[in-house]
Amino acid sequence: MARSSFYYHQRSSSLSDKYKVVKELIKSIYDKHKGRYGYRRITDDLKDKGFTINHKTVLRLMKVLGLKSIIRVKKYKSYKGEQGKIAPNVLERNFKATAPNQKWATDITEFNVSGKKLYLSPIIDLFNQEIISYELSERPVFNQVVTMLKKAFKKVPENTNLTLHSDQGWQYQMKQYQYLLKQKGITQSMSRKGNCLDNAIIENFFGTLKSELFYIKKFRTIEELKKEIKQYINYYNNERIKSNLNKMSPIKYRAHYYQN
Repeated sequence: MARSSFYYHQRSSSLSDKYKVVKELIKSIYDKHKGRYGYRRITDDLKDKGFTINHKTVLRLMKVLGLKSIIRVKKYKSYKGEQGKIAPNVLERNFKATAPNQKWATDITEFNVSGKKLYLSPIIDLFNQEIISYELSERPVFNQVVTMLKKAFKKVPENTNLTLHSDQGWQYQMKQYQYLLKQKGITQSMSRKGNCLDNAIIENFFGTLKSELFYIKKFRTIEELKKEIKQYINYYNNERIKSNLNKMSPIKYRAHYYQN
């Protein structure tokens, strides 16, 4: 055996013994979250369990264990030219909100299972990145967006001081959509044409959802995927911690805000 190989294996063996308990915990956290957690989030979870350990060490241990998170992919585009009135970009990439229900964002993403399509239309709160409401449909129809809106409206009062941002998709240019927002007192905001960074928060959610669910499992039917998406959104809202939310889940972060 080459000298370098000998010392490498010796170091690996030493590392394995020293971090035996930590490695078991890392594997446990990784499995609990079905491979969705990368080294930074696992580091936060370990700290929450009383194990203060450098994130670089966690990354190294994950490599030893053969654990890694999955990359994300592209989104469905619903822009079909100007179908109605284009709203101004009120949000202007100011994704910070100081309280719940100040700024929401929405968009639609597409899934393909054996040639059949499924469309997800959610609303995300920019304050805590919580999915406020969502609707699944096997066709990209306007009623999907209306149903999602009506579910979300139940969570805010009339004449609420709220901005709802979207891209320039045809659904958001519809007169009925704009009328529903106006009736509720919601200010409509739209991204500039072809500029996905103007709606980055919900784009990030789609990337996370696909990399942590859709691309790590082979789905046989649309119904199976629907069930898993519902479970994932519940998990995302209630359990999945985020470093920019003080290492809390969206719902825990909102609850913490109202306690203070």
